[in-house]
Order: sequence, then structure tokens, then C-alpha cells
Amino acid sequence: MVQQKKTPSKSMDAMSVEEARAIIIKPYITEKGFNLIESHNTIVFIVGRNASKHAVKAAIRTLYETEVLEVNTMRGIRGKKAMVKFAEDEGARNLATTLGLV
Repeated sequence: MVQQKKTPSKSMDAMSVEEARAIIIKPYITEKGFNLIESHNTIVFIVGRNASKHAVKAAIRTLYETEVLEVNTMRGIRGKKAMVKFAEDEGARNLATTLGLV
């Protein structure tokens, strides 16, 4: 049996800005979304249809240079959404301020 050499796959950590922008489409802000920012340190984003949790985490790290603690995804009427919880205590509020959401 001949073993094939595995080619090293591209790491999600080495994501380009263009790839990250294809994954993170835009923030999804509603009244409930503002409550999540304040109470749970979480921001909701509309993401690409095929975006995985790992890809969303890497894209947030690439675009906004902040660490993500947890990502939950769901499909909705407006497309696929990702609830991103930040590692830093005020991470969601700081990013929301930077993005002009608050």
C-alpha cells in the first residue's frame, strides 16, 4: 500500500482580509442585539451561508484584531447568523463602538 503525503492545509489563522470579508457580511443589530452586547458581551453578525464556527472566529480575529471566546451559528430569515462572544470583558461594547453601532 502506497501512502500519499498530505499537503498542509491552509490554516484558518492565516486568513486574508478578503476571505474574512466574504465570511463576515455585516453586524445584525436589533433591540435584542443591544441587550446581548450589554449583558452577554456578544455581537450578532450576518455571515456567509457556508461559514463554519472556526471560520467566523478566524475572520473576526483578522478583521477586528480581537479574541473570540465562543461562536454560535443559526439560520434565520435574513440568512445565517453568528452570535460571537468575546474573550475580553468589554470586547463587544468596544467593537460595537468602533463599528459605530452604539
